[in-house]
Amino acid sequence: MDKKERRMKRSYSIAVIPGDGTGQEVIREGLKVLEAVSDKFNFTYEKIIYDLGGERYLKTGETLPDSILEELKDVDAIYLGAIGDPRVKPGILEKGILLRLRFALDQYINLRPVILYDKRFCPLKDKNEEDINFVVVRENTEGLYCGAGGFLKYQTEDEVAIQESINTYKGVERTIRFAFDYAKKRNYKKKVTLCGKTNVLTYAFDLWERVFYKVAKEYPDIQTDYAHVDATCMWMVKNPEWFDVIVTDNMFGDIITDLGAIIQGGMGIAAGGNINPQGVSMFEPIGGSAPKYTGKNVINPLAAICALGMLLNYIGEEEASLSIERTVKRVVREKLESLSAGKMGMGTREVGDLIASLV
Repeated sequence: MDKKERRMKRSYSIAVIPGDGTGQEVIREGLKVLEAVSDKFNFTYEKIIYDLGGERYLKTGETLPDSILEELKDVDAIYLGAIGDPRVKPGILEKGILLRLRFALDQYINLRPVILYDKRFCPLKDKNEEDINFVVVRENTEGLYCGAGGFLKYQTEDEVAIQESINTYKGVERTIRFAFDYAKKRNYKKKVTLCGKTNVLTYAFDLWERVFYKVAKEYPDIQTDYAHVDATCMWMVKNPEWFDVIVTDNMFGDIITDLGAIIQGGMGIAAGGNINPQGVSMFEPIGGSAPKYTGKNVINPLAAICALGMLLNYIGEEEASLSIERTVKRVVREKLESLSAGKMGMGTREVGDLIASLV
């Protein structure tokens, strides 16, 4: 059965990569919720679990075998826990698994909702739920993350390290168009802000700015705005209510989305999607593998559960997705003492059980 047939029958193939550390724990809770919503909303799924991560690498030297990559091209979506093992040199797993998946599957959008569910958990003074509700659309396969560059006179006093930012018209245009389409569908403030650095990065962001205003002409009902990345960071803290949809490049998007996670309550609630609108997309909690919390039943699984909600929306199960969002909001407001690991007032498993029972 191909993808089109599966979707018509509301039967889905979901690849699950629990990953490392607490990634495995939060994915376990997400799968409980997936089982609950599939029963309630009458769809079926096949989960295919892949043991990609630090443990496999240490045993076999493999990060992402070509055979598994080919299999992943045929699933409906990928559900990822977290990649990162302190026993493995930084960069090996991240490049070998995460970046390779993003590039090979052309997941050219990184989508990061920034939503505050309860003002108790916002570190900003006098801000409430209505003030923090925006989305960052980050270009996900170009920029500084392409790995273009190299060393000259490596490990000498004359060493030169070059890291190049690659920006193509195609890559920029499709990212900006996605942002405008998203703002139109979101139908909230109907505003798209380009975040860049036109005063210093005059080549890359000259391209971004020209394409931004060219595409904007096709969306006369959407407001446009521009802010330097440093100003964007300031306004996210001072006036987050100004934003609706922010579109930016890979590096700046990586930075401002972590700031967004903190103002929405922390990494425990921050979820994201690596999107190929015409292909296979991957959804994940943002907080990383957090090895110091592994096995203690203290990590917050809500980011993973929110990522599951994004996944379900992507494959067309919008009612199930909305049910998860409403339930997470209710649990955050009514049941939790904190969104931080070890301070929630209940454990990882208990939060997962609660969401699954209420969804």
